[in-house]
Amino acid sequence: MADNEENQQPNEQAAAGEQAAGPQFALQRIYLKDASFESPRSPLVFQSQWQPKINFDIKTKSDKVQDGVYEVVLVLTVEAELEEQPAFVVEVQQAGVFTAKDFGDEQLAQLLATVCPNILFPYAREAVDNLVVKGSFPALMLSPINFDALYAQQRQAQAEQAASTEPTN
Repeated sequence: MADNEENQQPNEQAAAGEQAAGPQFALQRIYLKDASFESPRSPLVFQSQWQPKINFDIKTKSDKVQDGVYEVVLVLTVEAELEEQPAFVVEVQQAGVFTAKDFGDEQLAQLLATVCPNILFPYAREAVDNLVVKGSFPALMLSPINFDALYAQQRQAQAEQAASTEPTN
């Protein structure tokens, strides 16, 4: 029986080596990089009927930390206006450190712009909601975001811009 176990061990190591040969992606850490909440009209804002106009902005940015390691920051900004006056402004920068090795340039760009923000978004959404509730406003649950569609739109806009700036002969 001991001989059987010894014979299986090299095969398991070889299989593990084959799995590690392809592209590697891993989450190392998720953290709140920055958060701010402002309610410039408090306490007067609480005397009005709560039917706000909500403006939402989303941005992502990524930086190379070292070879194969990237920081991705998802920035969510939510502004609520009531009677054309600001009720609150909240901004959250949710960040993560990701390992991404052996990806092509296009694959890496797509990974950092879609997969990483998809991982970060639930944390950012919770942070926004917590800040809004702590400001004594009704809960604000943001809808899920399709980062793949946003990335495709961005790539299309870049292609159109490049095509419009090419000299015509």
